[in-house]
Amino acid sequence: MPDAILLTPLHILYLIGVIVILGVMVLRKDTPAVCIAFLFLLGAVGLGSMIGGIQVVFRAILYAANQFMEIIATIALVTALSGCLSELGSDRLLMTPMAGVMKTPALTWWILGFSMLLFSLFLWPSPSVALVGAIMLPFAVKAGLNPLFAAMAMNLFGHGVALSYDLVIQGAPAISAGAAGIETSAVLSEGKYLFWVMGGVTVLSAFLLNRKQISSASPEPAGIEKEAGTAPPSPAAVILAVLTPLAFLADIIFMVLFHLSGGEATSIVSGTAVILMCVGSAAGFGKQCLEKITGYLTDGFLFAIRIFAPVIVIGAFFFLGGEGISSIMGIPQTSGIMTDWAVWLARHVPLNRYAAAALELAVGGLTGLDGSGFSGLPLTGSLAATFGSATGSSVPILAALGQISAIFVGGGTIVPWGIIPVAAICGVSPLELARKNLLPVFLGFAAVFVCACILL
Repeated sequence: MPDAILLTPLHILYLIGVIVILGVMVLRKDTPAVCIAFLFLLGAVGLGSMIGGIQVVFRAILYAANQFMEIIATIALVTALSGCLSELGSDRLLMTPMAGVMKTPALTWWILGFSMLLFSLFLWPSPSVALVGAIMLPFAVKAGLNPLFAAMAMNLFGHGVALSYDLVIQGAPAISAGAAGIETSAVLSEGKYLFWVMGGVTVLSAFLLNRKQISSASPEPAGIEKEAGTAPPSPAAVILAVLTPLAFLADIIFMVLFHLSGGEATSIVSGTAVILMCVGSAAGFGKQCLEKITGYLTDGFLFAIRIFAPVIVIGAFFFLGGEGISSIMGIPQTSGIMTDWAVWLARHVPLNRYAAAALELAVGGLTGLDGSGFSGLPLTGSLAATFGSATGSSVPILAALGQISAIFVGGGTIVPWGIIPVAAICGVSPLELARKNLLPVFLGFAAVFVCACILL
């Protein structure tokens, strides 16, 4: 376990900020103003001056914007392609083959979720969101699936179940196992029942709790338009309708063959989207394609920035609680404020195997509040080794439990600044999506805690 932590006024103030912001979210109020206020206070306390507080407000927002830039660009470019597909009528051609499969909103919810799960296991969720959003989301909405629940299915199956298990790429279990001093295979084999229980309970409860609303009428997400007329498709529409799935299929094959994931895979998907948009514009609008391309890109980035503007400010506060504090405030603190709190908590709670399991869940969730599910895995892994030795519990079970908590919270399905890609692609509020996810995920946590206590 890391060395003893000395809590400072900065730690106390940050924790107060977290509680206040989460409370405002629960009350369904906007939080950027509250985040700005606490950024100023933290800067003033941490740097010892009012000027320092003012500077930290800007530096934190700039830091958050840089962290989100890859996601912003991806959403903008996929939205630009969606606009081109819609204007040419290619989207209607793409939807036709799927109409016989996605017959009801409920069936569509499961098809969308399992498709996201499959893609995410091999490619990770970030590129999968763009792929599934560009190809399958229009079919789902046409089948009557409410965009909010489409986002819920994509998010829980992808950023929740697939990313926390990470069975194929094994990035998460490798980090957890390395920190715990065990083999990666031990986390996956001994912890498999935890992953299955968490995934099963979460997605089943999400569906059952919302089954009456899943098919309710709702505006279609940005970039998805109603069918207009029955005129025969243009050659350009046919060309783009054929090229789009083929190009994305080629991306998938390329990523699997060359073992690309994460940012590398996302860049391929995003680049493919913008090239397809340019090809479609050239084929469909001829001499006017230059203006059309500019228009699609402008609309795409305007949409992405409009979605991200409040979340950048919210993320600025929570990045300050992680390793971002070094860049934002110049404080040489590598672990982060929330990690310090997690370590402090672990050292001050009496231990038995059940308390150890509860602490693993709590610590994983705390470290996930910065929106990065992977940043807390070294801590949860090392705590699993310590707790397992102290209580005679299974280290792989504890490591898997901490991994599930950290990634479901920060990877993410709970914190709004961690679910932006899915929310933006589906054209729904990230705050509303986070609220919808909250109860199913916490039911999953309760079930996986009971399961862990039995297996320990």
